[in-house]
Amino acid sequence: MRRSGLLASLAATALVAVGMGIAGASARAAETADAVTPVSQNGQLSVCGRQLCNSHGKPIQLRGMSTHGIQWYAQCVNDASLDVLATEWKADVLRISMYVQEGGYETDPAGFTARVNDYIEKATARGLYAIVDWHMLSPGDPNHNLDRAKTFFGQIAARHRDKTNILYEIANEPSGVHWNTIKSYADQVIPVIRAQDPDGIVLVGTEDWSSLGASGDGAGLARILANPITAGNVMYTFHFYAASHDDWYLTTFRDAIARLPMFVTEFGTQEYTGDGPNDFARSQQYLDLMAQNKVSWVNWNYSDDHRSGAVFTPGTCAAGAYSGTARLKEAGVWVRDRIRTPDDF
Repeated sequence: MRRSGLLASLAATALVAVGMGIAGASARAAETADAVTPVSQNGQLSVCGRQLCNSHGKPIQLRGMSTHGIQWYAQCVNDASLDVLATEWKADVLRISMYVQEGGYETDPAGFTARVNDYIEKATARGLYAIVDWHMLSPGDPNHNLDRAKTFFGQIAARHRDKTNILYEIANEPSGVHWNTIKSYADQVIPVIRAQDPDGIVLVGTEDWSSLGASGDGAGLARILANPITAGNVMYTFHFYAASHDDWYLTTFRDAIARLPMFVTEFGTQEYTGDGPNDFARSQQYLDLMAQNKVSWVNWNYSDDHRSGAVFTPGTCAAGAYSGTARLKEAGVWVRDRIRTPDDF
């Protein structure tokens, strides 16, 4: 076939595929329009005092899962797996983990933005909240990616500004810098989001890999309290891995809950590497504290990576066998139970 004819054929095929995708998303949205979903129940979220509140001003707790890096495990985030997450696991929220470096956004900004847009639409069609995770990790200074972040969040907020289910996590795990540097970054990115979406919740990472400084000199919480972000509808993030993060981290977190609006956007039952043995007893201590204080949480991660922190056994995503518990690792069974029936624990 001549090049022009081939291009025309490919273009026509692409339009058909896009049309089918849009039709599929519309059909799914229509199916869930009358269903009781987290978003239909709670609507636009806000921060009231130190709590995450629904559209009626009632404090709520969201529970859900984070994807692994979508540059590596996109095959695990599809219609079938998200149907299971929404209906079987009864999750409230999907965290869309888009790495900036490590083969992520910086390699193909347009492509990764399109991928995140697609995942947002999939979450929306199922009545789930969607956390857009700017997964900056190394380098640890978020200002290294300031211009990229402004571009990305400006585009995401502009496209989804009329949705009520978007949360913007603007700095995954800052490290090697103190709070004032992180705050300077946040003070420049938040107005970009607010120019398009005045209401969406913004989640800001904290010192030392979002440990509130517990992995550093221990003064991270004090520095935030001395110089908090003044914008509205902002929460601070805390990450923990139960087999690594002991009483000092738990105490730091407890102190923060009493003073700041907190959201745990990432945790694992194992070591901070996302691997190793599970410490379910310590994990439950954290979950009990969060339940008592209605602190929302997201578990790492909804993939079939070989590490113990990925909920599915290797090969699950290729097989498309997400339903039930047969293909879940020990940590997967544990977290699934706590998302499905939080009041039983």
